[in-house]
Amino acid sequence: MSCCTSQEGGKQEGDGTAANKRLQQNEELRLASRQVGEAAREVELSVPDIHCGGCIRAIEKTLGDLPGITYVRVNLTVRRVTVRWNDGGDGPPPFLERLEALGYPAHLHQASAEGGKDPSLGPLIRALAVAGFGAGNIMFLSVAVWSGAEGTTRDIFHWISAAIALPVLLYSGRIFYVSAWRALRHGQTNMDVPITLGILLAFGMSLYDTLQHAQHAYFDAATMLLFFLLVGRTLDHVMRARARSTVQGLARLAARGAQVETADGQLVYRALEEIHPGDVLQIQAGQRIPLDGQVLTGSSDLDVSLVTGESAPCAVQPGAVLQAGTLNLTGPLRVKVTAGADDSFLSKMVALMEAAEAGRSRYRRLADRASRLYAPVVHLAAALGFLGWMLAAGDLHQAVTIAVAVLIITCPCALGLAVPMVQVMAARRLFEDRVMMKDGAALERLAEIDRVVFDKTGTLTRGDLSLLDPDKLDPDKLSLAAAMGSLSAHPCSQALAASVAGQKRGQNRSFDHVREVPGHGVEAVSGTKRYRLGRADWALEDAGEPAGGLDPEAKAGTVLSCNSRLLEVFSFSDSLRPGARQAVQALKKQGLAVEILSGDRPETASRIAAELGIDEWRSAALPADKAERLAELARQGQRVLMVGDGLNDAPALAAAEVSMAPGSAADVGRNAADLVFLGNSLLAVPAATDLARRARRLVRQNFVLAIGYNALALPFAMLGYVTPLFAAVAMSSSSLLVVANALRLGAATRGLDQAALEGTLHRYHSPGQLEAAE
Repeated sequence: MSCCTSQEGGKQEGDGTAANKRLQQNEELRLASRQVGEAAREVELSVPDIHCGGCIRAIEKTLGDLPGITYVRVNLTVRRVTVRWNDGGDGPPPFLERLEALGYPAHLHQASAEGGKDPSLGPLIRALAVAGFGAGNIMFLSVAVWSGAEGTTRDIFHWISAAIALPVLLYSGRIFYVSAWRALRHGQTNMDVPITLGILLAFGMSLYDTLQHAQHAYFDAATMLLFFLLVGRTLDHVMRARARSTVQGLARLAARGAQVETADGQLVYRALEEIHPGDVLQIQAGQRIPLDGQVLTGSSDLDVSLVTGESAPCAVQPGAVLQAGTLNLTGPLRVKVTAGADDSFLSKMVALMEAAEAGRSRYRRLADRASRLYAPVVHLAAALGFLGWMLAAGDLHQAVTIAVAVLIITCPCALGLAVPMVQVMAARRLFEDRVMMKDGAALERLAEIDRVVFDKTGTLTRGDLSLLDPDKLDPDKLSLAAAMGSLSAHPCSQALAASVAGQKRGQNRSFDHVREVPGHGVEAVSGTKRYRLGRADWALEDAGEPAGGLDPEAKAGTVLSCNSRLLEVFSFSDSLRPGARQAVQALKKQGLAVEILSGDRPETASRIAAELGIDEWRSAALPADKAERLAELARQGQRVLMVGDGLNDAPALAAAEVSMAPGSAADVGRNAADLVFLGNSLLAVPAATDLARRARRLVRQNFVLAIGYNALALPFAMLGYVTPLFAAVAMSSSSLLVVANALRLGAATRGLDQAALEGTLHRYHSPGQLEAAE
């Protein structure tokens, strides 16, 4: 074989290896992705090198330009990228290769790998410690120079300072240098480029001054700048981790696996990812429910505070629905799995929190655009300052010093933190109030509403009916109705059955034949008697005067008949949801108009409205009517928060400016809503609106602080009144001020009835409580 042949064969082999690698990579991406539509798939990638707004812009723009990519969203807090593409059968677009070429190597995200400590925090802290040690020692040497050391002594102090500064800048500064070089190598800039220029120029200028036996050098400024920059970056990192600590604590509630029954009756422990819907689990007392499921056998008490916010144990029997993350307290259970690990209640809550952190609100887009202009504006200002002072004074040293000060003092760290810190803190605070936010932009829209529209059944009321005045009814007729009601799933039937629960007389009824007529009621035959329980016009349809002698309320209610002869009329009431009155009062105190939009009868809707003190209400509204009412309010210029649950509310939830649904809502209702509150109390609604308004105020204050700081600092730096050392301190102080302002969201909720909140709105205050629950 000739050399040429050998080289050609090697080339073909290399090409084949690369092709095989691409095929394997595409197959892994397909297996790791999930279907999100008829022809779309989505995958999450971990990208550890993301650290600023410039990274976000570069990744989203580069991947968004790839053919087939329909959605790219970067989450800076968790350093993950969500990519969605049209699946045409040719495999995913080459986004992994494009990220690699851009300087951001990525790998598939694995939730199970997130339980440990963040690997990037350790290097940051070590770099901060080295920079602090070096800066402190150089500052001591600088004091001797400032005190009047001259000649050889001063030069020795400068050379010692240089010997300390060089390894400090090489070790601690590499975090910034690597990021800046990666951006420049790919024809881009980020905030680390001017930072790197500032550090290197300050050190180079100081080294030149030392060689020239100058009176002053700026080794202290270079190391102090690096120290304060690392303080800001570490603080940003720690605060983001603190804001996500609730999510991390929530994720720790997930079991890692469970005992699964095999076909031959044996128990086998399997990891969570290996358990599928339909599998049967054995869950002992003291264990967490690993996945959503339904009890087959056994009874126990569960701690469901994660779901409802209620601390009292909840008793479960065969047939009860269980949600992942709740704690089995007292007895063993056999549970049939109904949802996989990615679709469980717990994973959906974690996904909602992460979606809220990654959301792009209007304010965040403004901050991103402002940061985008930062690099060219700052470089231009530094260049103008350098040229201006060179022309005016002809002093190269002074011109370089001013250019360095401009580069340092105008770093947009504060602007970059202005919105994200408030947003992640708000997401955490909402979760503590048992509210899950699906998009960060929803919080901004929530702050701008001027009207709240409530659905009635299942929202203002519990949705579980109770029989009115059972003591005034004939016991035998009530027992008969209860026996028939126990055979139906209709809420009225269940209320009748519950009214005599535990009484023996309700258990001795038997019928020859029973059938349920949808929309009408239950019919039971016993011998020659045909009993009907349901609508009056159906139960009495064969009577001479069908329902003619009944009052209007009885006609619309539930009746019991025998051979079309009226036996009894039953009336029901729907109890208010906890905190409904206090929630309406709190919303009115916030200056919001409140309205009921119900599909129920006028007399029922009016009674609930009067009980809650709501003047505006509409009844008998179909789903289309509700959506049209919201469209009418929008045409009037009103911004509406719609609170509802169920299938009939989904169009209205989607049509509103912003929407909320209780955790007990139907799946379609929860999916259509922007926010979901998990507890039973409606006080979550005014708590969310109050928090949204406070977050908006803090974001605006942060903008004023960040932009005002740069507007004031830049002229002083260009006029020569700021040294590089002072510039480093001022820049870091502005970032600390913005972060401290965002932390004010941790204060107690204002504007609400605190006494009412204490009894009805359960909160987790820290991840420690989540851990203690285990």
